[in-house]
Amino acid sequence: MKVTESTSLYDNLEQMDVISILQNINREDKKVALAVEKVIPNINGLIEQIVPRMEKGGRLIYIGAGTSGRLGVLDASECPPTYGVPFDMVLGLIAGGDKAIRKAVENAEDDAGQAWNDILEYGFNENDTVIGIAASGTTPYVIGGVKIARARGLLTGSITCNPDSPLSKEVEHPIEAVVGPEFITGSTRMKSGTAQKLILNMISTTVMIKLGKVKGNKMVDMQLSNAKLVQRGTKMIMEATGLEEETAYKLLLSEGSVRKATEYFYKHLN
Repeated sequence: MKVTESTSLYDNLEQMDVISILQNINREDKKVALAVEKVIPNINGLIEQIVPRMEKGGRLIYIGAGTSGRLGVLDASECPPTYGVPFDMVLGLIAGGDKAIRKAVENAEDDAGQAWNDILEYGFNENDTVIGIAASGTTPYVIGGVKIARARGLLTGSITCNPDSPLSKEVEHPIEAVVGPEFITGSTRMKSGTAQKLILNMISTTVMIKLGKVKGNKMVDMQLSNAKLVQRGTKMIMEATGLEEETAYKLLLSEGSVRKATEYFYKHLN
């Protein structure tokens, strides 16, 4: 029996009042961060290998199916606006293609060869890293993808929520965050999905920091895609330079990023 499929510690859920359901879900959620804490050394080992590869032009590629795939797509899609990196520097690929983000595609996760085909649409180089995401650790789409990627010389890692899973055996850097039974038996979008999200946050955030995309604690390369972010960028420039708001705002818009605006100030205006 997989841990992710083991019976919930709670029963007769339909008879619980709302506050009891919420408290019990929260009680289970508290276990997730502790499970992730235990695998920090594994996460560290993977990141230490990712960073130098990306410095040489490698990309970070997530592959997954269902909830796991959607979480990979989410993490990847947030990197360009947050850190100003190219859209394909971090890729999230999901079994069934982009349409599977909103609607499940029947049998898509059972094709062991499709993940590599999906990767090939973007090309690959020896410095790429492929991370397979699967709560169960048994998804053929993911296992097949990392297996071929590793055979081609790419760095491989995995994020699962079962110990000693088939997926873990196919990669160099397995991460197994065992969170225990789900509140609803087998509903891995809950605790397992939360653990995967936390780990993905840790990986992409740490990688971007080490690649120089953060200065101090600020997202100095973020895309100025809406008024809120322009306002945030203006404030960051004001704090870094001492400029008045209107001047900082104009400088930000003319230079296009907090980093460039700040560098321009210290080179030409200070």
